[in-house]
Amino acid sequence: MRVGVLTGGGDCPGLNAVIRGIVRKGVQEYGYEFTGFRDGWRGPLDGDTVRLDIPAVRGILPRGGTILGSSRTDPLTVESGIRRIKENLAKSEIDALIAIGGAGTLRVAARLVDEYGVPCVGVPKTIDNDLSATDYTFGFDTAVGIATEAIDRLHTTAESHKRVLVVEVMGRHAGWIALHSGLAGGANVILIPEQRFDLDQVCAWVTSRFKATYAPIVVVAEGARPRDGEPARPSGVGEWLAEEIERRTGNEARTTVLGHVQRGGTPSAFDRWLATRFGLHAIDAVRDGDFGSMVALRGTDIVRVPLSEATARLKTVEPALYEEVGVFFG
Repeated sequence: MRVGVLTGGGDCPGLNAVIRGIVRKGVQEYGYEFTGFRDGWRGPLDGDTVRLDIPAVRGILPRGGTILGSSRTDPLTVESGIRRIKENLAKSEIDALIAIGGAGTLRVAARLVDEYGVPCVGVPKTIDNDLSATDYTFGFDTAVGIATEAIDRLHTTAESHKRVLVVEVMGRHAGWIALHSGLAGGANVILIPEQRFDLDQVCAWVTSRFKATYAPIVVVAEGARPRDGEPARPSGVGEWLAEEIERRTGNEARTTVLGHVQRGGTPSAFDRWLATRFGLHAIDAVRDGDFGSMVALRGTDIVRVPLSEATARLKTVEPALYEEVGVFFG
């Protein structure tokens, strides 16, 4: 059997660990051969391939990014996209395809299985941790660790200069990174997309913090927005928020946007562990012919769930969980 592998969407720490797990077990235990497709779904669209064998995956476990490259190409929006994929899979003698990616990549895989009969297995990947069918996605732990370290470092600068520091982290639709890193880093305000914030309340928390002789740290997810009636930029909410805090409170405020640094570099130990296990179980799903499934973490077990279930809705922060951390605001 020959198995194709692709990585789609944004790069993420742990992608190479998945590839390594798939290839090592597939070659050593099942005698499979592997073909990598470059740059996400563009690879099977254009027939752009690379050989994957044990020497190719040697030493990649601690490397960030993906040796296969990635893109946000959607073959469903490309003219004759499905026909081209099927033709190129046939030319490369591919019997099954493993798609590693987030919601967008996996939605394509789900449709390819359900509507076009392309044999696919999915592996969940996103630093945002917003796929509902799995407890955690690899890359999330690394992103939280990077953000937490940044917040730790910024505390001393905030206190030295007695200024507000706003830390903008990733999270367009879900506030998991902001919630986890903000709590772990001792932030005084955490703002997430799931809960529109009251700017007056944020400024009150900032003022209260200064009265306690501490300089506040505000962690804001990139998708967080104020309540209706208070304008915010469609991007750059951190900079807008710092300007508003300074204008309304009279306290100097600065912004740090962590951006892509959150998803770059070497994966954490947890993400290496989780990504490797996902890879091992993904190739097992291929062996079992369980196409249309995605591997997922439930507790400490790796299970299989339908791709359609995995991409049906985003996993967002529940109000009760957000309320738990409110005791630390201000």
